[in-house]
Amino acid sequence: MFLLLPFDSLVVNLLGISITVLFTLLLVFIIVPAIFGVSFGIRKVYMKTLLKIFQWATLRIERGAKEKNHPLYKPYVNGIIAKEPTSLEEEIKEIRRSGSGKALDTPEFELSDIFYFCRKGIETIMDDEVTKRFSAEELESWNLLSRTNYNFQYISLRLTVLWGLGVLIRYCFLLPLRIALAFTGISLLVTGTTVVGYLPNGRCKEFLSKHVHLMCYRICVRALTAIITYHDRENRPRNGGICVANHTSPIDVIILASDGYYAMVGQIHGGLMGVIQRAMVKACPHVWFERSEVKDRHLVAKRLTEHVQDKSKLPILIFPEGTCINNTSVMMFKKGSFEIGATVYPVAIKYDPQFGDAFWNSSKYGMVTYLLRMMSSWAIVCSVWYLPPMTRQPEEDAVQFANRVKSAIARQGGLVDLLWDGGLKREKVKDTFKEEQQKLYSKMIVGNHEDRSRS
Repeated sequence: MFLLLPFDSLVVNLLGISITVLFTLLLVFIIVPAIFGVSFGIRKVYMKTLLKIFQWATLRIERGAKEKNHPLYKPYVNGIIAKEPTSLEEEIKEIRRSGSGKALDTPEFELSDIFYFCRKGIETIMDDEVTKRFSAEELESWNLLSRTNYNFQYISLRLTVLWGLGVLIRYCFLLPLRIALAFTGISLLVTGTTVVGYLPNGRCKEFLSKHVHLMCYRICVRALTAIITYHDRENRPRNGGICVANHTSPIDVIILASDGYYAMVGQIHGGLMGVIQRAMVKACPHVWFERSEVKDRHLVAKRLTEHVQDKSKLPILIFPEGTCINNTSVMMFKKGSFEIGATVYPVAIKYDPQFGDAFWNSSKYGMVTYLLRMMSSWAIVCSVWYLPPMTRQPEEDAVQFANRVKSAIARQGGLVDLLWDGGLKREKVKDTFKEEQQKLYSKMIVGNHEDRSRS
């Protein structure tokens, strides 16, 4: 039999004591408070401490750059090209006046008209308001994660030591702690919902299902060191409604579900995600679709309508953009969830990128890499606003209603309201967009006259 040496015994004892202490700290300060929905304020103190360190580091870098007469910040505005809100007809009129002195008196083509389209094309290439929404926004302060400003080249010895210390804290302490918490939250979610699923339908099952979900999501929120400020909670979604929000990250679900009860909508997956989905649907009527069903708009609308018509079922959580945007704007809402006639509860989510970038660039990072980046950041800090419920007006169609809800979310979250489809993240511009511009120009040329081909 192998006998441990005294030194080996000491190491084993110390390791056992360390694991016990760590588990006790997790249980007392994180898991138990998450179960009861209380907080000791440790995360807020942590956030304030980080802010002071960031401010000191940024000032130190600015001072060093000033001593070397080095420009630190590049000039940056929301748009690098000044654009006037004018119509196609007005701009072409101006080009014709400046070029040939003619106004648009007669409906005919002029060669100078092509300069308008050339200029618009060059402007779009230089200042593409769509593509830049799918990359992380640049910071003007250093958050000790990376040189987030391209001019942050000066770093003193003290800042280098501080950055190295931050790496050790994030990867050697915070990352293992967060992984343990995430594993705990997911394990409890699968186990708890599976057990609750075997109970007979009734108030007891509904009560336990809600609180198991809420408890597990709160643990997962702590696994990200998420510091969330909720506003106007009296407007939180209610049964029989649809909650719609702008979409930045997969963790948007956790952010919202840690403060309320929701039925999820999504495609059925395999692997670990499939295990979680199958366990969750046993305890709560979530709406999962097969891959072949997702493209069937009528089937999706039917399932959603059946769900919201049952006032005993939880509100559905939907992200109508259909893809993740970098939290600087809100892009086109798909009209499907606005066609079924349910009360819509808009929610605006705004992340603070100083502590960690929550945006998931799915075309650049896989889910595992993204979660690793999230869990090795300092924290996830965000604000959530619950807006008053909205219903479709008699004179509105689904698209107009979707745009009205989107505009309200953009205003509240301080985001840019864009009409572009988020699907442009992976697809080319649809021919219908090109045809719209062609129709506008054709209408301007033809005017109110009949088509010449008919004359």
